Amino acid sequence: MTNLQVRTSEPVRKSRSVERLVVGRPTSDGAGVKLTRVLTQPLQRRLDPFLMLDAFASDNPDDYIGGFPDHPHRGFETVTYMIAGRMQHRDSAGHEGLLENGGVQWMTAGCGVIHSEIPQQEAGVMEGFQLWLNLPARDKMSEPWYRDFTAAELPRFVTDGGVDVTVIAGTSHGVAGAVTREATAPLYLDLHLPTGTRFAQPLPVGHNAFVYVYRGEVRIGDETLPTNRMAILANEGAADGVVIEAAGEAKVLLIAGQPLNEAIAQYGPFVMNTDQEIYQALNDFRDGRLA
Repeated sequence: MTNLQVRTSEPVRKSRSVERLVVGRPTSDGAGVKLTRVLTQPLQRRLDPFLMLDAFASDNPDDYIGGFPDHPHRGFETVTYMIAGRMQHRDSAGHEGLLENGGVQWMTAGCGVIHSEIPQQEAGVMEGFQLWLNLPARDKMSEPWYRDFTAAELPRFVTDGGVDVTVIAGTSHGVAGAVTREATAPLYLDLHLPTGTRFAQPLPVGHNAFVYVYRGEVRIGDETLPTNRMAILANEGAADGVVIEAAGEAKVLLIAGQPLNEAIAQYGPFVMNTDQEIYQALNDFRDGRLA
């Protein structure tokens, strides 16, 4: 932490409050990978432009060893943040990379890509998150794009109050993240709050935002957020940001973005704007045109 640039805490006059707490749904995906689906399909309109958030954490290889063999995507972006473990990515656009501790993989599926994510370990802890970020209608058929960021390549800073911040996307306290997107303006922060600290982040009024606690617990206003809970933040016109306080050590994700306010049509790994576009994606995949 001593090597990180210290940034003065940003002022927030009125913090957003917690609209509701969400408990994730245990499920499995890929070749039997056990995970918790925190942001589910019924929340997509409320948390537009975000489509899904999965959290995975296990030290039992049987829970993750099968990984995610070849599967298609079209019409959105995936952001995989690896807290612990190693995952190999390969896709039909010719991209390949190894995602390791603290790293991020950002993939724009665009018009279509088939990829695999396979664990490169047979023991130990596998922990991380995958966020799905929607694309505007005009970009859904764009060329696929991919970038791996190691932990060392992710911008980080520490506030004058001692909070360690990793800026995956967007801008916080004058520090630009690894990725920016004009249409959705995503903010994706990993916050490590020592005991007795607080973190304030300005947020545009119209942006949807949520917090996910993955270690310890925090408070936002009068609401306590325990471990493994997502708090949807209220869209209050008078609020200019959010203030997060930690009585004990805690780690949380703060995610916000500009809603697209477009129709959402989803069928599994395809997210488009109309049912007809979904039928086309299915036909393209069946006929080998999704590559």
